[in-house]
Amino acid sequence: MKRAHRNYALSRRHFLHLAVAGATGAALAGCTASTGAGVAAEAADGWARAREISETIATATFPDRDFDIRDFGAEAGGQADATAAITRAIAACHEAGGGRVVVPEGVFACGPIHLRSNVNLHLVEGAELSFSTDPQRYLPRVFTRWEGMELMNYSPLVYAYGQENVAVTGAGTLQGNANDQTWWPWKGPNSEQHWDLIEGQDQAPARARLEQETEAGLPVAERLYGEGSWLRPPLVQFYRCKRVLLEGVTLKDSPFWLIHPVLCEDVVVRGVTCSSHGPNSDGCNPESCRRVLIDNCRFDTGDDCIAIKSGRNADGRRIAVPCEDVLIRGCHMAAGHGGVVIGSEISGGVRHVYAENCEMNSPDLERALRIKTNSVRGGVLEHLRYRNIHVGRVKDVLVINFHYEEGDAGDFEPLVRDVEVSNLVVENADRVFQVRGFARNPVRDVRLENVMVRRAGTIGIVEHVTGLEVDQVTINGNAWRGPAV
Repeated sequence: MKRAHRNYALSRRHFLHLAVAGATGAALAGCTASTGAGVAAEAADGWARAREISETIATATFPDRDFDIRDFGAEAGGQADATAAITRAIAACHEAGGGRVVVPEGVFACGPIHLRSNVNLHLVEGAELSFSTDPQRYLPRVFTRWEGMELMNYSPLVYAYGQENVAVTGAGTLQGNANDQTWWPWKGPNSEQHWDLIEGQDQAPARARLEQETEAGLPVAERLYGEGSWLRPPLVQFYRCKRVLLEGVTLKDSPFWLIHPVLCEDVVVRGVTCSSHGPNSDGCNPESCRRVLIDNCRFDTGDDCIAIKSGRNADGRRIAVPCEDVLIRGCHMAAGHGGVVIGSEISGGVRHVYAENCEMNSPDLERALRIKTNSVRGGVLEHLRYRNIHVGRVKDVLVINFHYEEGDAGDFEPLVRDVEVSNLVVENADRVFQVRGFARNPVRDVRLENVMVRRAGTIGIVEHVTGLEVDQVTINGNAWRGPAV
C-alpha cells in the first residue's frame, strides 16, 4: 500500500490558504445557507464511485478443500483446549494451497488464532469458538494498533498480519467471553461504567504513555505493552492484508473493538452480527483501508456501530494513509454511540465514504451520523455521502464536531468538506443537529436534501458552517431552511 499521497493532516499555518471565511450570524455564528444547486466536485453523480466499489472490490475465494479441526485433535465440549489443533489445521490448509478450516457444531475452547494466506476459517451453524479470558494466552506480543497508535501488545483473538486471501465465514459464533469481571474492568473508571473495578487494572496510565511515545517518535518495536499495561485486544484484526472476507458469523462479547481491519485492501464484511456491550465495543472499524464493503450487517454495541478511522495524532500523520472507498449498505444499527461514524482517530484522513439503505433504531443509539475530530487529530475528511436511511429512535441525528475530546488544543486543523445527506427519515430524536466547526475554519459544503425529522425535542446547534445547502428539510412538520443569519 506504499504509494504517493498528500499529507492528510494540515498544520494550522499551512491551512490558512484553504480556509474559507465563515459568514457572521446573529443567532448562529459563522453559518451560510442556500438552496442553490451543487456543492463540490462529484455533485453531478456523487454515487458513481460507490457503484464502482461494489462492482470492482476483490473478494477472497478458496479451493474446494476442507480441513476439519477434529481431524487435527480438536474436541468439542468447551473443556479441552483446541488452539493447537486449530493451528495445525490452518498450517495444513495453507501448505496445501488453501481451502476451509472447518469448525463443526459444538463449543471449542481456544486461545488466539492466527490466520494465514488462502485460509478460510469456517464455522458451521451451531459452532462456537470460545476464547480464553486469561491474558497470558495472548502473549507473546504482536505488532498491532490500539486506538490509532501502533505498538507491540497482546495478540487479537483472531489475527492475521501481512496475509492475502483470508476469511472467517459461516453461521457460527466467535465468543470473546468478555464481561464485567474479565477484560472490561481494564477500562477503569468511566461515566458509563457497569463493569467491576479491579484494583491495579486501569488502562489510563499505559494509554497516556503510548500517546507520549508516539508523539516522541519512539520506534514501534520499542513500544512494549501487554502484561501489566491493561490495553485490551480486539476480537478480530487483519493487519496489512489483502482480500479479506468476514461473512455470516456472529461476534459476541469482545474485550475491545470487534472487527478491526488495518491498512488492508479489498475488505468485505457481509451478513455479520456484532453484539457486545462492553466499553469500546465498536462493531466494525476499518482503519487506513482501501476498498471496504460493509453489507447487510447487524450491530448492537456498547460503542460506535461502524467507525471509520486512519490513525491517531502523530502516529496517524507518520503513517499518513487515509481510509478511502468505503461502501456501507443494508445495515441495521441498534444500540451504540453512533450508527455510521467517522473518527475520532482520523489523522490520516478519510475520503469517499458511502452509506445507504440502512436502518437505525434504539433508545440507546446516541447518534445516527457522526463525524468527530479536533485540532489535535486533524485530518482531511471529504466526499462523504449518506442516503436512504431510516431512523426510528435516536438522540442526535447529525453530528459534525470539531470539539471532540481535546477540542481546539492543537496545531492540526481538521478539514471537513463535501458532505451530502439525502432521503433521510427520522421518527423520533432528542436533537437534530450538533454541527460545530471553528470560526476560523468552518465545516464546508454540506448538503441536506429530502430530510424529514417527524419528532424532535430541539433543532440543536449549527455553527461555523459555510456552503450549507438545504432542500426539502422538515423538522416537526415545519420546513427548515437553515440557520438564521
